[in-house]
Parts: sequence; structure tokens; C-alpha cells
Amino acid sequence: MVGVAFTVMCLVFGTTFLAIKVGVEAGMPPFLSAGLRFVIAGALMFTWMWMKGKVSLSLLFRKEMLITGVGLTFGTFATLYWAEQHVSSGVGAILSATGPLMIMVMQTALLRQKTSARMIAGCLIGFTGVVLVVLPGVSLGAGSLFLWGCIAVLVGEVCYSAGTLYSKKVIHQFSEMSPVAINAVQMMYGGLLLSVLSALTESWNMSALDVLPAVSSVIYLTVIGSMVGHSLFYWIMSRTNPLFPATWLYISPPIAVGLGAIVYDEHVSWVTWVGVVLVISGLLAMNEKVSNWLKRERVTGVGKAPESVLK
Repeated sequence: MVGVAFTVMCLVFGTTFLAIKVGVEAGMPPFLSAGLRFVIAGALMFTWMWMKGKVSLSLLFRKEMLITGVGLTFGTFATLYWAEQHVSSGVGAILSATGPLMIMVMQTALLRQKTSARMIAGCLIGFTGVVLVVLPGVSLGAGSLFLWGCIAVLVGEVCYSAGTLYSKKVIHQFSEMSPVAINAVQMMYGGLLLSVLSALTESWNMSALDVLPAVSSVIYLTVIGSMVGHSLFYWIMSRTNPLFPATWLYISPPIAVGLGAIVYDEHVSWVTWVGVVLVISGLLAMNEKVSNWLKRERVTGVGKAPESVLK
């Protein structure tokens, strides 16, 4: 089941970068679009879990939910939505692939966890691919806003990585609560912060809004991107480790780059595709144990990861 859920999650997240781009270019204020997405998705998911008796209202008032929301939702998506005004959806997706690298660095530097030479090599290969993806934009003289957009995504990935590691602790702390409920509350907090940021910094003049693509973007990202995709992320993380589910950031970029080129006519050079190949190669090198476990799970149907994967 973990392998199937991971595949679906990668496909979902691979389409969200283009959906964000469509909404932003349709005139939707980026912070408002992100805020609506996560407030609505979080509220619907929490209400559903509460009606089923699987979560207590007290979870809404825990500071751990706020901290998680700041990292996983607010910091990550405020930067990504703003950046996609100035970079292509494919570039945004590839830059997001730095997440696993940052998680590994944080685990090593802050949590004092041992890191194998193979994992380090895999991360370096993946990061080299990320560099190759950015190079065409720099060489074509895309301008300072392009570079600031790239930097913004990277800053967001720092927030994402910290939030991922912290949320693993939160899941263990609230083990009696469903990961879906925890996800819902942190999304609500992140969405509220994004909405406040929008109110303080953005004009809500909707006269120039292209209504159909803007609304379609918000609905798709709310239901599929947040309610389905992020719930799968939490479910997988609760059964494996903080690094494994975050490796969707290596799988989804090729999907995002391809969709951007085919659907939105975004420029994709051969250098970009070389970068994508390196990113995938880095993933395979970095996660040999996880890949072997997934193969065994498909054959044996074992639902629990071995201890070597969980650590």
C-alpha cells in the first residue's frame, strides 16, 4: 500500500506546480490563492474527521499545530506562490527537489544522525541536476526577478524541511490522533497566516481576474493538491521516515516539467532534461534501502517497514 500511495502522491504533486502557475497568471493574488486553498482544505478535512469521532477539538489549540503550519504550509507556499510569478512551473518544481538534501543536512547537523556516503553522493548528484535546470534561465538573461524567484523557492524548502522533521515528532506526540487530522489543523494555521499576509501586502482588486482558470486552480489545488496529496504525505510519513515521503520532490519535477512544456508551452532545453535525469539518479542512489523495501512489499504484502528503513 505504501508504494501505491507514494505513486499517487507523486502524480498529484507533479500537477500542482502548473496549477499554481495557472492561477497566478490568471490574476489571482498568490498569497490569497494559497490561503484560500489551505484554509478550505484544512477546515473540510478536520470537520470530516471530527464528525467521525477521530479527533478532538482541543487539537485546534495546540501550539505544535501552529509551529508545523508555519513550516510545512506558510513558509513553503508563501515563497512558492510568489516565485511562480517569475519562474516557470517546471523550474519551481525542480528547485523544490532540494528538500531531501536539506532534510539530510538537518538530520546530520542538528539531530546528529549518521549519514552514509551513498546518501551524500545521491544528494550531490540530485543537487547537480537542480543546478543544470536553473542554468538555462540564467544564461538567457531572465533578469533579477527570476533569480529572486529561485531564491524564494529555496528559502521555502528550508521551511519545508524543518517542518517535515518537526511534524514527525508531532505525529509521535499525538499518536492517538489521525495524521489526517494533524495535517488538517496545520493547513488551517498555515492558510490563516497566508491570508493575513495577503491582507497586509496584496490588493484584492478582482476586476482583472480571469475567473474560470483562477477558480479552477483554487478548487483543484484545494481538493486534489491539499486534501488528497498532503493527506497521503502524512500517511506515508507515519509509516516510514521523514526523508522517504519527501522524495516526491525528486519524482514530481519531471512530471511538472513535461506538463509545463506540453500544456503551457514553457521552454525546456536539453540541459533541463539532463538535470532531471541527474535528479532521478540521485534519488535512486540515495534511497536504495527504501526502494528494496518497496519491492519486497509489493511481493509479500508486508505493510510495516523494517527497522533499517524507519531509522
